[in-house]
Amino acid sequence: MNLVLFGAPGSGKGTQSAKLIDEFGLFHISTGEVLRDHIKRGTDLGKVAQEFISQGQLIPDELMISILDDVLEKDAKGKKGVIFDGFPRTIPQAEALKELLAKRGTELHAVVGLEVPEEELVERMLNRGKETGRADDNIDTIKKRLDVYHNQTSPLRDYYHNEGKYLPVNGSGVVDDIFNDIAKGLEKITGAPRK
Repeated sequence: MNLVLFGAPGSGKGTQSAKLIDEFGLFHISTGEVLRDHIKRGTDLGKVAQEFISQGQLIPDELMISILDDVLEKDAKGKKGVIFDGFPRTIPQAEALKELLAKRGTELHAVVGLEVPEEELVERMLNRGKETGRADDNIDTIKKRLDVYHNQTSPLRDYYHNEGKYLPVNGSGVVDDIFNDIAKGLEKITGAPRK
């Protein structure tokens, strides 16, 4: 079972990813974590990525696709499925992901959309910034990231809805309740039983 976890920055993708990985035995690919790892190690890719991230911009598609191809090849082989966290963010990326999976004889089975009101997203990210010291969790960068999300990523909701793969989930409330809604929805879409 291959999933995309979809939602604005601060919508709880990381929290729900961890629960989905545990419940369904999936391999987690967080493009944010992969990129932060490259930045921390000072790789060429990391340096290029840092320039875009520091300006609140998305990483170019070709760069992300080559990173994902590498991760799928090296780390995800033999797993029950993959959960993509933070990717795709645009329709061209969605099409590239479809090709990448088809090349491996598989497909994307569902797209879980965590839907959270904007005021709540801003509040969550500001709190996260205070707790973790993440430099990109400040009000200016948050507003830029949400603008980028709305302009470039929102059309994906329609794209995946038209493909019959979009599972909207209310991302506000108690973490376990949100997760139960996701798991029930996935059972309906994919037939994948829970542990």
